[in-house]
Amino acid sequence: MIEPGLQILTAARGEQLDLTVNMGPQHPSTHGVFRMLLQVDGERVVGVEPFIGYLHRGSEKLCEVETYRQIIPLFDRLDYLSAFNNELAFVMAVEKLLGVSVPERAEYIRVILCELNRVASHLMFYGAYGIDTGAMTPFMFGFRERERIQHLFESVSGARMMHNYFRPGGLNMDVPDDFADHLRALLPVLERGLREADQLLSKNEIFLARTRGIGVISAEDAIRWSLSGPMLRASGVAEDVRRSEPYSVYDRFEFAIPVGDQGDCYDRYLVRLLEIEQSLRIIRQAIDQLPSGPVMGNVPKVIRPPAGECYVRCENPRGELGVYLVSTGERRPYRVKVRGPSFVNLSAIQQLLLGSYVADAVVILGSIDIVLGEVDR
Repeated sequence: MIEPGLQILTAARGEQLDLTVNMGPQHPSTHGVFRMLLQVDGERVVGVEPFIGYLHRGSEKLCEVETYRQIIPLFDRLDYLSAFNNELAFVMAVEKLLGVSVPERAEYIRVILCELNRVASHLMFYGAYGIDTGAMTPFMFGFRERERIQHLFESVSGARMMHNYFRPGGLNMDVPDDFADHLRALLPVLERGLREADQLLSKNEIFLARTRGIGVISAEDAIRWSLSGPMLRASGVAEDVRRSEPYSVYDRFEFAIPVGDQGDCYDRYLVRLLEIEQSLRIIRQAIDQLPSGPVMGNVPKVIRPPAGECYVRCENPRGELGVYLVSTGERRPYRVKVRGPSFVNLSAIQQLLLGSYVADAVVILGSIDIVLGEVDR
């Protein structure tokens, strides 16, 4: 360890002096209990060692001692900003093993709720990223609209975040009678809020200086790191599971896949903002096509899928969420393995940070939009 006097003397001689800086696990910009050990040469990051696991709860192992319906709340708590999207991936895996069909009304409601959840998640990113770059007002703008979506979620499932609403074969219950009217009234408000958010931050000179050309990753490297979601699309790769491998009723809707061309922090921000616009477009089509009918298929009270295994993937707000499920024919699964987009996207943190300024480390990490509940599991 260098004594203070020696440190000053060494620096005075003009010799190189690398410092070790701890960022986290309680740093406000680590988006959860995540820690990075940075090796710093002056203002440049020359080494990165990430530390995860502070939120590890053994979720995948817990699935082995729970029944299939009891597992759904565990998926709510992985990526806790995208609970509906998580639930969908798991129940689709169970449905694939069971070989059951889902009523059309339930499929449409699932899509509506998942796309609203995508909007709410991206609004959370928008607000938090504003703070990461030194602006407080975007946080208020993002949460204003997000709160409106949370109120609608609460009216549907009874919970603002941990919904436990999807079921193998359909839904726990139908949506309230005024759901469609409430949603139609909400959509113009969200669209107006999105325009205001865009005008506030997207062309801000300070924001542009903090994000353009920062944390660049090429399309080739993004594919090599198995990145997905906005992280991959910001590098120019138009890959979206909803389009490349349509599930539920996504093949019935028209929507675009926003992509960037630089693969920097700004493109990752802008892609998410444009995705909100496309999600609202999908929701508007879905609510207009929403059929009547039951919301639950023919599923036994005690779920015992036949022995077998399957893999199902969905487009989570952070990328590809995969669920590998193994059944031995019992009431509980033999194995549940999650392919989490936050965990995989975070794996590229070293390449993104090396050579950047210390001040940019916060901006680059924020652009990945991780949720530590899913990273650590």
